[in-house]
Amino acid sequence: MVAGTVSFGLMAVAIRLASAQLHAFEIAFFRAFFGLAFVLPLLLRHGPGLMRTRRLGFYVMRCAIGMVSMLAGFWAIVHLPLAQAVAISYSTPLFVTLGAVVFLGEVVRARRWTAVLIGFAGVLVIMRPGAASFSAGSLVALLAALASANAAISIKFLSRSEHPDAIVIWTTLLWVPMAALPAVLVWVTPTGITWLWIVLAGALGSGGHMLWTRALKLADASLLTPISFLQILVVGVFGWWLFDEAVDRWTCAGAAIIFAANIYIARRETRLARHAVTDREIGADIPTPP
Repeated sequence: MVAGTVSFGLMAVAIRLASAQLHAFEIAFFRAFFGLAFVLPLLLRHGPGLMRTRRLGFYVMRCAIGMVSMLAGFWAIVHLPLAQAVAISYSTPLFVTLGAVVFLGEVVRARRWTAVLIGFAGVLVIMRPGAASFSAGSLVALLAALASANAAISIKFLSRSEHPDAIVIWTTLLWVPMAALPAVLVWVTPTGITWLWIVLAGALGSGGHMLWTRALKLADASLLTPISFLQILVVGVFGWWLFDEAVDRWTCAGAAIIFAANIYIARRETRLARHAVTDREIGADIPTPP
């Protein structure tokens, strides 16, 4: 999880460096294009049978939502202070909780609703609507978080019948043509060191995604969620070093509030999942009456 989190943080830095020459939409295309090159070895490992699916339409819908998240997220990384853009992105789990109620029929009780409301209060602290320092660009970052939450919920549906590596390959494969159209509208052929930044964006993005999914297989979300906030530290340091960006107290305070809300939600979900498993195991030991 540490390696995946650092990879995502460095991807954000590579995106900002590439933005000196390229539009955020073109960077998104190259992230998908080079990301595909780095995930294709999964197909060699599993064989072409991995790509068989009856859910192609659902993949297309999931990838379209994910593309909105990517385009909006990359735009925010380019136009907002790095730490602020990343901090707002951590509202995604809050939207996932809301979506799980609406789309998955999950039951969320008072304490988790309270954590969600506190988390969104943290988002408002970062964005400061009505203040002189408010940036409309922060709404784009919030859109990216909302779209990312919807994409995460769609993955929950797909994971019921699809192999995790198949989801990664299909997603990246479909992102390439989807990202091509907005990229063509703002196309500038990369030159010089910009090629390094866009290749790194693809490698770090795909590598971080694979590390993240594997971490979630090895440990509970309640343990891993605190580690994921290391990304704010990574982009904060590089933002200060490379782009002379200071992390203001409002971003720190809002990020801390969102952090606390996400920790509570993750631990609560893990505790409930363990209780559900225990109840099933106890039920399995009770003999069925004749």
